[in-house]
Amino acid sequence: MSEAPIIFEDDRIVAVCKPAGRVTIPGRGEIGESVNYEIERRLRRKIFVVHRLDREASGLLVFAKDAETHRLLCAEFESRVAKKEYLAVVAGALSGTGEIDKPLREFSSGRVAPAADGKPALTRWHAERTLRGATLLRVEPLSGRKHQIRAHLSSLGHPILGDPQYGPPPRPIGRVKRLMLHALALHLELGYDLRAEPTEDFSAVLAAL
Repeated sequence: MSEAPIIFEDDRIVAVCKPAGRVTIPGRGEIGESVNYEIERRLRRKIFVVHRLDREASGLLVFAKDAETHRLLCAEFESRVAKKEYLAVVAGALSGTGEIDKPLREFSSGRVAPAADGKPALTRWHAERTLRGATLLRVEPLSGRKHQIRAHLSSLGHPILGDPQYGPPPRPIGRVKRLMLHALALHLELGYDLRAEPTEDFSAVLAAL
């Protein structure tokens, strides 16, 4: 099990880089220690979960150290004041910039897809680099729906490499061993600009394309 390195800590928050394959918090039937329990064990204190990342994704996760900071940060995420930035490597060629404005709905299977009766969801993307059969994108989700980036990019016809759930079979997309989605940066009105550089496994796949 890969450890989640601490990349920033003060008296109010602790920020870590979650490895791909680790869960933020324990869920039903999940195997392996969750990241929040790992950090509590290492710091020997309680921490408060502010937001989550998909198990398959890697990148920046922030926890609060006290109830008041937790309340303030949760309010930022709920009101979409917190600015999130991701890196995603998608199948196929994309150029320029774009927006995906499609409401999303979660179905009984647990998958999320655009639907007329879904909740509003908006994702902005910018093509950073063309790769061999793929494109590196910088992505900004302007809403916080479950699997939003994965479902939106799949609906555009450019699923994320390594995705085991979204995009046409065979999956994982591109036969890549990990989901090529990384939470890169986070701006918080509470006074933090945080960044988690891509993990070694993300960079290794990127370098091979």
